[in-house]
Amino acid sequence: MIGNQKQHRIFGLDLMRAIAILMVLFGHCVWIFPNSNSLFHQMMVLSGFLGVEVFFILSGFLIGKILYELYLKEDFTFSKVLYFLKRRWYRTLPNYFLVLLLDVGIAYIVGYAIPNLWDYFVFILWKYFMFLQNYTTTMLTFFPESWSLAVEEHAYIILPLFLFLAAWVLKPKHKSRFFLMVVVVLILTFFCAKINYQFTTSNTTLGQWNVSLKAVVIYRLDSLFIGVLCSWIYINYKSFWRTNKHVFFVVGICLFIFQFVAIGYFRLMIDTYPFLWNVLYLPMVSIGVACFLPVLSDWEVETAFYQKPILFISVVSYSVYLVHYSVVLQLLKHFIPYDAQNTMQLLGFVFAYVFITFFLSYLLYRFYEKPLMDLRDKNS
Repeated sequence: MIGNQKQHRIFGLDLMRAIAILMVLFGHCVWIFPNSNSLFHQMMVLSGFLGVEVFFILSGFLIGKILYELYLKEDFTFSKVLYFLKRRWYRTLPNYFLVLLLDVGIAYIVGYAIPNLWDYFVFILWKYFMFLQNYTTTMLTFFPESWSLAVEEHAYIILPLFLFLAAWVLKPKHKSRFFLMVVVVLILTFFCAKINYQFTTSNTTLGQWNVSLKAVVIYRLDSLFIGVLCSWIYINYKSFWRTNKHVFFVVGICLFIFQFVAIGYFRLMIDTYPFLWNVLYLPMVSIGVACFLPVLSDWEVETAFYQKPILFISVVSYSVYLVHYSVVLQLLKHFIPYDAQNTMQLLGFVFAYVFITFFLSYLLYRFYEKPLMDLRDKNS
C-alpha cells in the first residue's frame, strides 16, 4: 500500500521528512539512555530539536505552495479558505485526536500527570483539544510532543485567514506580490513577538528558553512562514532557485556550523548573550534548514535501493510522531524494566522502542489515516 504513494512525490522532500522523524526518534532516546554530559547525549538532545525545526520548514514550504496556487487561480473567497482548512484538517486532526484520547487513557491508567481526571480536564486538558496548551505559556509534561502540532495548526489557520482578510480590505491588483507581502508581514509580526519576549522576561537559562520560548506558539509561527516564503521563491524564481541550490546548501552548512559549533566554542551562552538566543537563534535555525530546500526539492526521482524505505518512513512519519513518545516509550518504560548500565538490555529496549513505534504507526496509517485521506480526496 505504501508503494501507491509514489506518484506526484518529490524524493528529496520525502528524504527531508524521513530524516526529520528519525532525528526526533533519536532525540527521544535521551529518555532511555543514562543521563550524562557526553557528546552522544548532547547529540540526542540536539537531534530531537533539529528534527522538529525541519518539520516546520517543510510544512510551511508545502502548505505555502498549495495556498499560493489556490490564491492565484481565481477569486480567493472565504469558501476557498474553508476548502484549504478542510483538506489540512482531514490530514492532521483525526490522528491527533485519536492519539490524544489514547494518551489520556494511558496517563489515567499509569497514574501519570492526571490524579483527578475530571479536574484535570476542566482546568487543563480541554486546551489540548483546541491546540491552546502552549499558545502563550509553557505547557505541562502531558503529551509534550504536541507543542509543535499546536504551532502548525495555528499557522494553517492564520495564514489563509489573514490572506483572505487582507485581500478583502486592500483589493490588491498584483496577487503574487501581495501574497509575498502578507507572508513577510506575518514573519515580522511573530519575529517581533520574540523581541517583546526579550524585553519583558529575564530568561538567562536554556531550560527556561526551551519551554517558555522554543515551545510556545506565538514565538514559533515565523518558522513555518519562512517555509512559506521559500515556496513563493520556488514558484516565482525557479531558475534562480535551481541555479544557486549548491550555494544555498553551503550557506546552510555554514549556518549550522555557527549555531551548533561556533556558539559553544566562542561561549556565546544565553546568560551573557540573551538577545542572540531569545531573538536570533531560532530564526537562524529556520533559515539554515530552508537553505537545504533548493537541493532537496530538485531531487525529484530516485531509483536506488533506499528509495522504498525512505518513502515508507516519510509516509508514516506523522503517525510515528504521534505515537512514538507518549504512547510507546511511556508504556515501555512503565511496564518493561531494564538496566541502563547493561548494554544488551539497553540495545534491546531501543530496538523494541523503534520496532513497536513503526509497527503501530503503519497500522495507524494503513487503517485510519489513509482511509480518511482517500475520503478527503474523493470528496474534494
